[in-house]
Amino acid sequence: MADEITCLIADDHEVVREGLRLALSRSPRIRVIGEATDGASAVALTERRRPDVVIMDLRMPDMDGLEATERLLEKVPDTGVLIFTAYGERSLLQRGLESGARGYILKETPHETLLRAIEKVAAGETFVDPGLMAEFVSGQGQADVLTPREREILQLLADGMSNVDVAAKLFISQETVKSHVRHILAKLEADTRTQAVAIALREAIID
Repeated sequence: MADEITCLIADDHEVVREGLRLALSRSPRIRVIGEATDGASAVALTERRRPDVVIMDLRMPDMDGLEATERLLEKVPDTGVLIFTAYGERSLLQRGLESGARGYILKETPHETLLRAIEKVAAGETFVDPGLMAEFVSGQGQADVLTPREREILQLLADGMSNVDVAAKLFISQETVKSHVRHILAKLEADTRTQAVAIALREAIID
């Protein structure tokens, strides 16, 4: 994969943009074609310049990185967004990926990891900072981990089964299935079954 990857940097701190541009200039495959200081200009610049990857800060004035990601992907769906942030909270990671971003890395990540993340996102793949994965999958303690039964039900939902189908297959009542689904949504911080399945597939909780 020797093609050039074009990148746009969106961050409200000049020193971060400068450091990122310098770091990326060391890679012969990556070319920075623009910089934005807030979410709104990130959306506008992406529309104009069509970069392969937007490296997006989360906390920016006026429009934050999450809103900018959603708007940008409505207008330029082929662009890959890589969230680049100092914040590692699990809920932000989930919201970042649910906004449509393909990748999520921390600002202190090693140079090689940043380059790998950019390449993965440019190729249409998902990349989560290795430093965040363990915490994300295991959650904030046992309360966040799905039980074997919940995992089994989620897998059946992912296979396209309805509550009625799941109840029949597992010899349990529909009410029990609904109760399990409610717990699954709460633990994965998902609003719908589809979203829960997407999160679980992405984080290899089910396959």
